[in-house]
Amino acid sequence: MPSKIRTRFAPSPTGYLHVGGARTALFAWLYARHHNGTFILRVEDTDLERSSEESIQAILDGMHWLGLNYDEGPFYQTQRFDRYREVIQQFLKDGHAYRCYCSKERLEKLRETQTINKEKPRYDGLCRELNRNDLHSPHVIRFKNPQTGTVIFDDLIRGKISVCNAELDDLIIARTDGVPTYNFCVVVDDFDMKITDVIRGDDHINNTPRQMNMLAAMGATIPRYAHVPMILGSDGKRLSKRHGAVSVMQFCEDGYLPDALMNYLVRLGWSHGDQEIFSRDEMIQYFDVSHINNSAAMFNTEKLDWLNQHYLKTKNPAEFKDAFVDQLKSLGINTTDDTLLIAVIDAQKERVKTLKEMASSSRYFFEDELTFDEAAVKKFLTPEIKPLLIAAKNIFEKLSEWTKESLHQAIIQIAEAQGVKMGQLAQPLRVALTGSTISPSIDLTMQLIGKKKVLARLERALIFH
Repeated sequence: MPSKIRTRFAPSPTGYLHVGGARTALFAWLYARHHNGTFILRVEDTDLERSSEESIQAILDGMHWLGLNYDEGPFYQTQRFDRYREVIQQFLKDGHAYRCYCSKERLEKLRETQTINKEKPRYDGLCRELNRNDLHSPHVIRFKNPQTGTVIFDDLIRGKISVCNAELDDLIIARTDGVPTYNFCVVVDDFDMKITDVIRGDDHINNTPRQMNMLAAMGATIPRYAHVPMILGSDGKRLSKRHGAVSVMQFCEDGYLPDALMNYLVRLGWSHGDQEIFSRDEMIQYFDVSHINNSAAMFNTEKLDWLNQHYLKTKNPAEFKDAFVDQLKSLGINTTDDTLLIAVIDAQKERVKTLKEMASSSRYFFEDELTFDEAAVKKFLTPEIKPLLIAAKNIFEKLSEWTKESLHQAIIQIAEAQGVKMGQLAQPLRVALTGSTISPSIDLTMQLIGKKKVLARLERALIFH
């Protein structure tokens, strides 16, 4: 293995960063980090019609959120057209490429004939030996692929793959308008950036033999290749929007922690024994590309939820407080009380799977106006309960210490004095103070809501009922 590993993540900015791309980026990043190598971000934006600044930003945001820091880049293919043209001219000069003047109509007829004859559609090489250099007539430039021999490579995931050159046609490397094509740009970039290991999705596997032949024409050392299987939805079909969130930043908006998504993605087709929970350092330490499964992985939201809940419970709340604040803001709640925020996270972290769920079920800690569950009100805030709430309010008003412990003792005292069980007092209190029957323990809930709000809400409940 060379002394310096160099990997790259090379997304096309034609949409958001989806989880399949993020997992590929993660594997390339881990491979580089494991070998103390270099991880490069390259934006393959040669599709001028579909590429957008918004998509570029979405990719950068997704990488940043996941913590996939790159050592070089981002590089943009649209800023390297001069270099691509230089290599194309060199290919023409060295006999590795030629100008093809075949019309669109001829190529369509050729394809139709091949299809009727049940042949693999491919260019027939009509212009291959013409040596015509008419620069004014419409033409494309094709790579002169070898016609004999076999391309063989040991895929780091799939093992030995071989393709006969006779099966490969002469790929277009520059369109009629002179714009270089994707497959060609990739080759020049991988050569110039000294990429040693290409880790990418298996949808690129058919491109690899063609790219290897072009790299050979450039006199390059051929990189190692690892083609990562796709991710499927629960129905066994390729993961897409119909399965729910697939954009990395959608997971952020849905209240998942980046460490949880990272941990989930690394286990989606890769394993290290039976271990399920990995810190970033452990991922880097244990990562071995040969341990990536060579069959498709299935996305399981329940497993991701389980992991996210684990990280919510075990991480320092201060690390994701800002993300919780963002979730509250999306509900129209603004708060700068860091002490309350951390305390609410601690109170709720065992009870929810995502920060979005945490924010939704914590509104009553921050808002003045409550939203009441009508069924809970009907069941627990009855006329018969009014004397109990009045007695509770009177005791709470006199409390000098407003702590979980003092409130707990007060509730016991009220229940005993009124001859009721704790639950018979706690649930009406909970509905009056939170609007529903679900909250952390009533003493902790009251402590976090605060004395002033508790008394005001009890007063409102008494007037209301």
